[in-house]
Amino acid sequence: MTKSETRNKKAGQKPKKSERRRQILLELKLRPHVRISELASRFAVSTETIRRDLDGLAEKGLISRAHGGASAPVQGHYPSLSERANARTEERERIGRRAAALVRDGETVMIDSGSTTIEAARALAWMGTPCTVITNSIPVAMTIGHGTPEVILCPGEYMAAESAVVGTETLEFLARFNVDRCLIGASGLSAEGPTESVRGFAAVKRVMMERSVERHLLVDSEKFDRNGFSRVGGLAQLTSIVVDRRPTGVLLSAIDGADVDILVVEEDT
Repeated sequence: MTKSETRNKKAGQKPKKSERRRQILLELKLRPHVRISELASRFAVSTETIRRDLDGLAEKGLISRAHGGASAPVQGHYPSLSERANARTEERERIGRRAAALVRDGETVMIDSGSTTIEAARALAWMGTPCTVITNSIPVAMTIGHGTPEVILCPGEYMAAESAVVGTETLEFLARFNVDRCLIGASGLSAEGPTESVRGFAAVKRVMMERSVERHLLVDSEKFDRNGFSRVGGLAQLTSIVVDRRPTGVLLSAIDGADVDILVVEEDT
């Protein structure tokens, strides 16, 4: 639930048409398909209201209508960092706090670029854990810079949409270090392992995992059973996954078979 949804819920108000449609578009950037019944329940409106919303968005070419719901019109698009930062904020904050609690005093940690890893950096800074962080993410570096942890920012090719650096220079720099643990995100998590959709990110994650003793994947449940463009590695390479909900089915069996710890965060009360 977004912050605006939380405010509306607390105030006992239903989101206006423009806000509903904005949230529907955001949801379709993170999921391949949305259902009318789910949206009606989420916004506390009738299914007819949601149908009118979807019809209006489809007329503008912003979505594709499908049986019982709607899909994104263009396949292969992955939302930018700023877009991802405004979705599922409560889940990502909880995951970030749980992941930050894994870091012990005096450790060295690699943190990659992503909306959830930024939350982990924010929690580390708030906790004041004395550690050294190596990152390719400018937001992570800036967040850590306001706390006790020390930060080392990688060099490399700047990606404005992700506020991060990638490329050969970044990989060579990361390969110089041996660290206690890494905190990485992913675009998707399937039985084959974590995957990434942002150009250059999979390579950064692979090097971080290679140079770390403990390897933690931070991922929210919306990314379960999804595959990004590039494979990062196998499940067996991970020490743990930090999630907001326990996986099920084939994914759970694969994680258990790889002997990876599942750390499920508790909901805030």
